[in-house]
This record gives sequence, structure tokens and C-alpha cells, in this order.
Amino acid sequence: MSVPFVDLKAAYAEIEAEIEPILLDLMARGAFILGPELVEFENAFAGYCEAQGCAGVENGTTALALAMRVLGIGAGDEVVVPANTFAATAAAVYHTGARVVFADVDPLTLTLDPASFEAAIGPATKAVAPVHLYGQPADMQAINAIARGANLKVIEDAAQAHGARYFGRRVGGLADIAGFSFYPTKNLGAFGDGGAVTSNDDDLIEQIRVIRHHGQSAKNIHSIVGETARLDNLQAAVLAVKLRALDASNAARRRVAAAYEEQLADQSNWLELPRTGEGREHVWHLYVVHLENRDGLAAALHNADIGYGMHYPIALHHQAAFSAARIGASLKVSEASAARLFSLPIFPQMSDDQIDAVVSTVRAFGGG
Repeated sequence: MSVPFVDLKAAYAEIEAEIEPILLDLMARGAFILGPELVEFENAFAGYCEAQGCAGVENGTTALALAMRVLGIGAGDEVVVPANTFAATAAAVYHTGARVVFADVDPLTLTLDPASFEAAIGPATKAVAPVHLYGQPADMQAINAIARGANLKVIEDAAQAHGARYFGRRVGGLADIAGFSFYPTKNLGAFGDGGAVTSNDDDLIEQIRVIRHHGQSAKNIHSIVGETARLDNLQAAVLAVKLRALDASNAARRRVAAAYEEQLADQSNWLELPRTGEGREHVWHLYVVHLENRDGLAAALHNADIGYGMHYPIALHHQAAFSAARIGASLKVSEASAARLFSLPIFPQMSDDQIDAVVSTVRAFGGG
């Protein structure tokens, strides 16, 4: 049985009847930029995240970069970032003119290790960007406490964790500001690129709205040098529809994760399953296991027509793009994880037969 890594066609089929009339009407009206669809989605997403406000922007990287900019981060500053994350987290820092400082991740959750973050703080450090990785929130209580003690700003990278909770509270409202991505494969994905910034500070959200629209505080009044960085109405309309089903979609992901946990638990002699930290409600954007012979497992899945991924096989401090970053602490967990991580398929529409196909192939590779 063929099993894709993700199935965007199946996801579209679930909303086709609802979304097509909305998009056709929008196109017939020619209302593409800064319209009611964007306002509706921003209000709905802010409410969903239990945040005061939301500003839609062009993509997740821009969301993080603008979030840092409105916090005053720029040239001469440093931002602590985990070494085990997607490149966009670190790239956003460079887009502000600041410098990245890499810290290690916790061996249990693979999110930012608070102790490593604290060790990485230096005289120029102005902020930290914890990543809610693979769908699991970072340890925000500890991170926020350390940041407060050092007078640092905290930017949540929530690009992989739409709907996740930390001790009952949604990500996106747990720090000074947060950035989301709506790349099509995300738990809440658009029909192209998209992103958003959320915060409990209305002034920060308003600054984002000015910057994203050429720095205009009013029509033809350019109060600052801005950008063209808006989320368009087409994507906002799509996201508004998909947001209403996000909790059900995340529950379906948890069903797949629970099946993997139950059916692969006895493979612990060679396969390390993901673990969830205390107080975290995981939304399973990715299901990342660890093993020594991942190339062998990749070949076995490929031969069975089953998709897979590796997120992320090269720790960021080994990427040429970030060679100027400062290494703030030992990165041994990030390095060890990068050599062993492997992503199994997980998406809300996975059937029991597809789950069984993945499980049986993995078990056969491990000898039963």
C-alpha cells in the first residue's frame, strides 16, 4: 500500500465543497489585499491562540523577523536560538541585522534546553527564540523565568505547533510575541505561503501591520520604511475555513501518534520513539524517531512505497549560512540527534491500513 509522507490532496478533498464558493466569490469581487477576509482570520486566530492580537504576513520567516524588529532587535544584538530547528529560525535573526547564538536542546523533548539557553547568554544578548518543535511546546515557564532575570525578550517560534498547549495555554500567547508559518504542510496550512504574528501587546501588532504595508500608518502616509509583507485575502479565506477544523485535525494526528506508540513500543532495542514533556499537549506536526541505521530504514520504506523525512539531519551550527554565529554552549544533544533522527508519515487523513503498512515495514526492518 502506498503511503505518502503528507497527503495535501486528501486534506483539500475534506474542504473542497466549503472553500470553493468562498474563493470564487472573492475572485469575482477582485478583493485580494487587506480585506475583510484577512480581518476575520486575524481575529479568529488571535482568539484561538488566546492572544490579544494577530497580524497576517507573507510567510513564517517574515513573521519571526518582523516580531524581532518590533521588539527593537537589530545590529549589535544577539538572539539565542536552538541548534536543532529549521533554518528559518536563525535566518530571521540575520534579517534584523542581529547575530545568532546557538544553544542546545533537551534530550527528552528536543526543544530548547533552558540550562543551555542560560549558559549562552552574553553581554550582547537581547532575546531568545524558543521553538515549539515538531508540534511540542518548549519549556516556556523555565525559559520565560530565565529571560526575565536577564531582561531579555522572548519570541515563540510556533511554526510547527498550531493549537499546541503548554500547561493548558495555547502557544502563541506564552511570551512577548510569536511567529507562525502557514506553509501548506503545516497543521494549519494555506494554499501557498503565509504567516502570522500574535502577541498580547496591541502596540506590537499595530507596528507589524504598519511595516507589512509599506510603512503606511494611513493611506499615503509612510511613517516608517516598511515592506510588502501582507497575508493576502485568498490565503486568509482558506485559513479561516481550515482553522475551524484545526482541533479535529490535531486530534486525528494524535490518533496516528498513539497507534505508532502502541504498535512500536516493543522495538525499543533499536528504535527510540518521541517523548512528550510534562504539561505539553503535542499536536504532532512531525513524528520523529531516532535510530542508528536510518539509511537502511529509508530504503525499506522507499521499497514499500512509503514516504519519510529527516528533520533536521544537519544541526544549524554546521550550516555554512550560519558560520558567523556564536556557539553559546555545548551542542552535544543537537549533534547526536541530527545523526539519528528520522520522520515517519503522519497526517490527519491516514487510514488504519496506511498506519499498519508503516508499522509492519518498520517492524520488519527491525526484525519483527
